[in-house]
Amino acid sequence: MNGTYVVYQALQTDRRLGKSSFKIPAGSFVVFNMLTMTIWIPIYDRLIVPQLRKITGHEGGITILQRIGVGIVISILATTVSASIEKHRRDIALHKPTPMSSLWLVPQLMLFGLSEAFSIIGQNEFYYQQFPENMRSVASAVLLLGFAISSYASSALVTIVHKVTGRNGSRNWLAKDLNEGRLDLFYMMIAGVATLNFVYFIICAKWYRSRGKANGAEPKVFLEGKE
Repeated sequence: MNGTYVVYQALQTDRRLGKSSFKIPAGSFVVFNMLTMTIWIPIYDRLIVPQLRKITGHEGGITILQRIGVGIVISILATTVSASIEKHRRDIALHKPTPMSSLWLVPQLMLFGLSEAFSIIGQNEFYYQQFPENMRSVASAVLLLGFAISSYASSALVTIVHKVTGRNGSRNWLAKDLNEGRLDLFYMMIAGVATLNFVYFIICAKWYRSRGKANGAEPKVFLEGKE
């Protein structure tokens, strides 16, 4: 969902590089998301984890559930930043002759890349460790199933927002012309939903019993950094 609206935002910004006539294609901005994730993963594994290991004594630096939680928190921050930047872009578009530079969109995309680097990899490791050995091959499939469900859920949410905010002649938050809508409020709503999701995650993580602990062995997955 974020990638779709980032493209719409980019289309209504100044995409020129400096004073040149070259314009960055609007659809290519999502590359910053993938680049951030690609660059961060080796930095985290090679530099951050060894330092965290000295502090926590945990082999992975922090636990898998903690890694997922960090990813959720960063996603909340990224969505909040997205709302702030969209409000700034819209104010400039409505009151100034020159549109906002498209490079303002890069920070939120970098934050989303960091979020995915923590949460997606953490989820994949979690499924792999906690599934029975004869079912570990389907761990990635479960992760992809979650993506599919979230895609349907986001589509349903967009439809609901369209109908609720655009009824009775009211301003549609997700209007085709972003300057006529309120995408910033939509982003804030998503941040609120993500915050509730984080609270739910904390509750589930606190009560979760890992497969190793349930079988009387040493647990491999924890919310706290202690074994």
